[in-house]
Amino acid sequence: MPTRHDIRNVAIVAHVDHGKTTIVDAMLKQAGAFAAHQQLDDRMMDSNDLEREKGITILAKNTAVKYHPKDGGAPITINIIDTPGHADFGGEVERGLSMVDAVVLLVDASEGPLPQTRFVLRKALQQRKPVILCINKTDRPDSRIDEVVNETYDLFLDLDADEDQIEFPIVYACGRDGIASLTKPEDGTVPQDSENLEPFFSTILEHVPAPAYDEDAPLQAHVTNLDADNFLGRIALLRVEQGELRKGQTVAWIKRDGSVSNVRITELMMTEALTRKPAEVAGPGDICAVAGIPDIMIGETLADPENPIALPLITVDQPAISMTIGTNTSPLVGRGGTGKGAEAKSAVKDRKVTARQVKDRLDRELIGNVSLRVLETERPDAWEVQGRGELALAILVEQMRREGFELTIGKPQVVTKEVDGKVHEPVERLTVDVPEEHMGAVTQLMGVRKGRMDNMSNHGSGWVRMEFVVPSRGLIGFRTEFLTNTRGTGIAHSIHEGHEPWFGQLQTRNNGSLVADRAGAVTAFAMTNLQERGVLFTDPGTEVYEGMIVGENSRSDDMDVNITKEKKLTNMRSSSADSFEAIVPPRKLSLEQSLEFCRDDECVEVTPEAVRIRKVVLDQKERSRSASRAKNA
Repeated sequence: MPTRHDIRNVAIVAHVDHGKTTIVDAMLKQAGAFAAHQQLDDRMMDSNDLEREKGITILAKNTAVKYHPKDGGAPITINIIDTPGHADFGGEVERGLSMVDAVVLLVDASEGPLPQTRFVLRKALQQRKPVILCINKTDRPDSRIDEVVNETYDLFLDLDADEDQIEFPIVYACGRDGIASLTKPEDGTVPQDSENLEPFFSTILEHVPAPAYDEDAPLQAHVTNLDADNFLGRIALLRVEQGELRKGQTVAWIKRDGSVSNVRITELMMTEALTRKPAEVAGPGDICAVAGIPDIMIGETLADPENPIALPLITVDQPAISMTIGTNTSPLVGRGGTGKGAEAKSAVKDRKVTARQVKDRLDRELIGNVSLRVLETERPDAWEVQGRGELALAILVEQMRREGFELTIGKPQVVTKEVDGKVHEPVERLTVDVPEEHMGAVTQLMGVRKGRMDNMSNHGSGWVRMEFVVPSRGLIGFRTEFLTNTRGTGIAHSIHEGHEPWFGQLQTRNNGSLVADRAGAVTAFAMTNLQERGVLFTDPGTEVYEGMIVGENSRSDDMDVNITKEKKLTNMRSSSADSFEAIVPPRKLSLEQSLEFCRDDECVEVTPEAVRIRKVVLDQKERSRSASRAKNA
């Protein structure tokens, strides 16, 4: 079978923060992708604002470098797919793997293989992709290179890799400095026998198979990603499997439902570094972008009009977490941050508050996000959105609020399924790294959440690694409490492990809520009186309404409070004469923390300016009646 030796397609997969995007930066710079005068940022592939803020990769992206071999041969194009390291964005990983012929598995020289390493490696081994192991960050003072290599071998064996897959090459690298070597350096040092990534490039050329194709086969190209352009409209990113794709060519578009229609390729582009450039033809193995097909979807096929043969659709793991997303139903809907003043009025001109706008936005998200599901609910203004994890859904909500949407978000729930007549719920494998003194606190925390310890290891560095199998329900609201109990030092990562029979009732939040009993503006006087009752979430002057949660109670039950109470003036003293008591600064909750804080009868109101937690039923009397009815029943 003929092969194309002028091209290689490789994906870089790893756990969160093990250095994928940094090493891609170094590859782009050393391959001469940029001119000397260009101003370059760190983490160039993380172009999305949210990715830069959170320091993680959310969307799989492709780039291409032209590598000039040292022996003077013809330049070789290396297409690189930078994938997310978080299992919540697993759909992006599966899509990225469908475009490549091999993977580079990046592992931190200190942390070793972690849950997402297992997740992405399992996907690669299932698809029979060759693996190149890259031990990154060898210069970390706590690096333990030999142990990490052995742990990686154990992981391959644990995932039932065969002999061919276990015989992988190993590269040692410091991605930040742009240095790689095939010789193992001392722990905590940068490789000494190299000055650049040349050994890394040569290993890719040697071990990544060149794309193979059949000379007589008709055109087949697989749509793996979507993008948009103001001028060209929807752009489909695809890999050409067989045949050639040309600009202006008429091709058969095989849709997800099996129907076929003929369309014309109005624009063909190939990626060079971080930009797309017009091209005339794309051959087997090429990753290219085409325009001219407005409704094309991920997983569909472009084929020969005379002999259309469909490629298999991209399949992804089933969702594990769901939340209800609907229109904003609070009294402050459409009123900006405070609801007052000329600035607030101008800020809410382009506010998106209707059910039609929310539904259209969710439908648009489904086009490019293969791991998301949107289901109808009993209410016409709310939808159940299912995804891989809490983070993936929180990212969607954050993107929508930045676009001007006002939403009501329900508490995250797990997606159950029935097996042999019994309800099964998703479970996660949680890996926790904590200092030894916090081991007891974490064990106690996991016991309450029905976590089962599977493994524990102590590397002798004062840190302990523990592995738990825990229901996904138990991890909703876990992160904030975990960081509090470990004084911010603990590191926790989880990955979906399958389904097990229902674990029973979980009580994860012990404290009740402080609920505002009337509308108005928060006063410093009321906050001073209430701060001994619990932890407050609001600043003085904040607009509140009946049913809005303004703090966490120090007891287990909810408490209705008047946080708008003003100090009365008398003829004896002024209003400020004796108010010298300091107000404890309120605790500010992010969107993710607000979703974690919610109980079943609470929800989160999200607007571009504010995130508020509120009761589902705002009326105090109605809540009391519902509680007494439930108690009597």
